[in-house]
Amino acid sequence: MPRKRNTKPFESIGGDIKEARKALGLSQKELSEMVGIVPRYLANIENSGSIPSLPIFYELVAICKLHVEKYFYPDASEGIGEERERAIIKLRLCPEKMLPIVEGTLDTVMKMNEGDKAADD
Repeated sequence: MPRKRNTKPFESIGGDIKEARKALGLSQKELSEMVGIVPRYLANIENSGSIPSLPIFYELVAICKLHVEKYFYPDASEGIGEERERAIIKLRLCPEKMLPIVEGTLDTVMKMNEGDKAADD
């Protein structure tokens, strides 16, 4: 009798790919052509919870710059909220030359948060 597969760690793969694809400014057709699959297959992965084959998974995470640890070691990313996860994905996709702007913005937000905490005390 076949063993039941645990696919729970892969439940977010479609949404993660979709978000990264949009952040990269790619259409489903463009990404599917880059990977070598038909757009309908990509749509099923993004919207219907289909889990891609390993070679397709590899191509998608490489192009979309997703970290595979989230899917193979889900306990390691436990406790990271959806908003933080989306920000991490976007940060990985951010062009290198824009990172100082992102870091400066984060520094400002952190200082504002510290000021709010001090005012509460």
